[in-house]
Amino acid sequence: MRPSESPMSPGSPAGSLNPTSPGHPASPAHPGGPPDPRLRLLGIRETALSVPEVLAAIGDHEAGGTALFVGTVRNHDGPADRAAVTSLEYSAHPSAAIELRRVAERVAADFPVRALAAVHRVGGLAVGDLAVIVAVACPHRGEAFEACRRLIDDLKATVPIWKHQTFADGTSEWVGACG
Repeated sequence: MRPSESPMSPGSPAGSLNPTSPGHPASPAHPGGPPDPRLRLLGIRETALSVPEVLAAIGDHEAGGTALFVGTVRNHDGPADRAAVTSLEYSAHPSAAIELRRVAERVAADFPVRALAAVHRVGGLAVGDLAVIVAVACPHRGEAFEACRRLIDDLKATVPIWKHQTFADGTSEWVGACG
């Protein structure tokens, strides 16, 4: 990462939010201490997300269960009589990467997580694009399902990411972060 870039600045490398990257709040140089090796991939990205990348990141021979959630941009939101969604844009507060890490750390502390990944898009997205991917590997399937559900629910509830939706009738709306 160039000195002029923040972890979420446009043009920064896709992996710049990996917890071991320089400048990341959990990098070894940060007072928060060394990164948790179970948190394999964390990121807020302007580039397309990849399910194979996330699954490869959480591969673990001691995990018997892997749960994955993929959030995609749908063509509608709200009441059935509302105009169709044509596009949306996600924006993130500069603290989003730090809060994402906190969420991941809490999930890893509360469940027998072997490996965890969470990546969220920012910028313009079209209907069908991947907006968020979270995945968790645990010793058993039930734990993996529960941990994955908590990871996506807590991410949506606490990480400051906003969605600006545009509708086919020309209207638009902001959908607030954390909810």
